[in-house]
Amino acid sequence: AGASAALLTTPAPALAYGLKKANDRLASYGLPPLPKVPDGFSALSEIYGKGRNRSPLLVAFGFPVDWVVVLPSQDVNGEDGTIQVGEYAKGDTATFFVLRNQGKVDNIQDKDKKFFESAFIAAISQKGDNLYQDFKITKLVPVTVDGQSYVLADFQYTLLTQAGFEIARKGVGSITSVGDGVQLLWAASVTARFKNKTEGTLRSIVESFRCYADGLNFSADLVKDDFYLAS
Repeated sequence: AGASAALLTTPAPALAYGLKKANDRLASYGLPPLPKVPDGFSALSEIYGKGRNRSPLLVAFGFPVDWVVVLPSQDVNGEDGTIQVGEYAKGDTATFFVLRNQGKVDNIQDKDKKFFESAFIAAISQKGDNLYQDFKITKLVPVTVDGQSYVLADFQYTLLTQAGFEIARKGVGSITSVGDGVQLLWAASVTARFKNKTEGTLRSIVESFRCYADGLNFSADLVKDDFYLAS
């Protein structure tokens, strides 16, 4: 594929986003707005699955205004990557994840703890099963927002670095099921930072998470067929 045909997405500062922009996009789909986010937060509302290889989803959540946003990229093969925000130098991130090989769950709140453990393990181990150990969910809380079911989770695990170090991490997440699958947003930092600095921030991020698909017409926001033909 020629370089002119690639729609590669580069990291963008959160200043390019905002609660009003996010809510305007939600409103354009006839969806309720995000709740008020904490001071110092921005927000996004983005389409995951613009490429022909994925089912489209509308993903929205708030996040700190000084965090960097990374979106999926598009090329001739379709879409790659995910929606992620972070303060990468400090290891604080929030990442959207779609659970593979899992169909729609009628009521996510009816699933057992083993289901949620498997889902979050799949999310944190995208780069390989050997990158973590000692994963444990410590809390599950069902919530219903605007008629949609979510489950909030607290978890902890040990990250194994390529240099051989073990780093204790704690995180929180929110999981739901829309469209034809199961989706979640998880956010984590090193345990020391979670306890002393980031817990409130990470909880605010995942509690603001919204994901939509059912009954929505995404055609105007998807990559057009002529993009692939031109490639």
